Amino acid sequence: MQNSSSTASFSPDGSPVSQQNYSYPLDLHHSPENTCASPISGSCVIDNENDLGLIMRQLEAAMLGTDSGDLDLHAIAASGRATEVSVEAERWKYMKEMIARGDLKELLCTCAKAIESNDMYMTDCLIAQLRQMVSVSGEPMQRLGAYMLEGLVARLASSGSSIYKALRCKEPASPELLSYMHILYEICPYFKFGYMSANGAIAEAMKEESRVHIIDFQIAQGSQWLTLINALAGRPGGPPSIRITGIDDPTSAFARGGGLEIVGQRLRKLAETCKVPFEFHAAAISGTEAQLENLGIQPGEAIAVNFAMMLHHMPDESVDTQNHRDRLLRLAKSLSPKVVTLVEQEANTNTAPFIPRFLETMGYFSSIFESIDVSLPREHKERINVEQHCLAREIVNIIACEGQERVERYELFGKWRSRFIMAGFTPSPLSPFVNATIKTLLQSYCDKYTLEERDGVLYLGWMDRAIIASCAWRC
Repeated sequence: MQNSSSTASFSPDGSPVSQQNYSYPLDLHHSPENTCASPISGSCVIDNENDLGLIMRQLEAAMLGTDSGDLDLHAIAASGRATEVSVEAERWKYMKEMIARGDLKELLCTCAKAIESNDMYMTDCLIAQLRQMVSVSGEPMQRLGAYMLEGLVARLASSGSSIYKALRCKEPASPELLSYMHILYEICPYFKFGYMSANGAIAEAMKEESRVHIIDFQIAQGSQWLTLINALAGRPGGPPSIRITGIDDPTSAFARGGGLEIVGQRLRKLAETCKVPFEFHAAAISGTEAQLENLGIQPGEAIAVNFAMMLHHMPDESVDTQNHRDRLLRLAKSLSPKVVTLVEQEANTNTAPFIPRFLETMGYFSSIFESIDVSLPREHKERINVEQHCLAREIVNIIACEGQERVERYELFGKWRSRFIMAGFTPSPLSPFVNATIKTLLQSYCDKYTLEERDGVLYLGWMDRAIIASCAWRC
């Protein structure tokens, strides 16, 4: 098989720009596994009982040494070829029926299974058909399908890692526009309210403290702390002095148009306006490199550690012997913090095998793409950019990459709970006041958004699908 490299761009007319020039060996003898819907009929295995009976009688005669001559052996071979042709006919009939139904999800699932079973001829045909059905400017499933298809193509071409690096969430070209990620936060309240619940937990834990040190292990643009600084400015008795240590990989400079000093300037300006004593400490390193000496700990500070949608980027025991996911939790525990906050995607793309991971990705992101349609008109000029720069890269990485190259490794909350308990933390239920505030604000959005609290954990979702889990922990 020869594959050309996949590019990272998508065209507004309906399909990813990258066009693979690959040729697959013809393999008519390999039948794929059942798809996620409409399994293949059992007649695909044996054409009929007469064929089976004929073959068994002929084999019995050969084993008993009867004078069957070459004619019987030729008959067996002919019967086998007929069965293969029948199987292949059934497969193509089944695929034509899928195409006629126009079920994009079913075709994507079938294509993923064809890739998994190394059925390259079926894969080639399905990719050609899918390219005509997906669109980055169409219905939610068409848009998601465009990026999932690019992920499948990138998996074939082993180009998922390069696409992930190329599709960084960059600042828009026009300076007057908000960043794409900021737009996503405004139109998808999961992330915004996840941050809000974490801020509520920190404010609650620090209500009696005069010196507060917040360690944010992935500060990005620092938007999370704008509301907290405002809230602490109005605290009865006066605001505390606030120091924020912002940790972030230097590659995130693409998302904010520059280095961490931009975040520091933005937060300092707000703190000055609010008359809050403020200091910013930048640590331009990856979470995998973070050590105690990078955190700028000072005596007499009350420490809050914030893990907002970053721990899933850390390789765990299934990827790396160092297991940075658990190492960072132990590092946080060694600081004796007043509170540790966790905000994470509620999905399993970490250890799940390829096909279950593909299905999980489809279910999770289809809810997000549906909710975007409610908040942002489909013809909005920035919607394609938001989805491409903020969501497409994650989708491609989850589907196309394995091992160290797969960075987007979400875990369900049950697994996070085990990790925190193992590191020595105990749950710290979120404040009822914070939960009530978030619920009230959520009412200004579509009524299909959901908010549920279970065992001190806040789940924000779309209809019956949880999207984000938010919780707090103490030593």
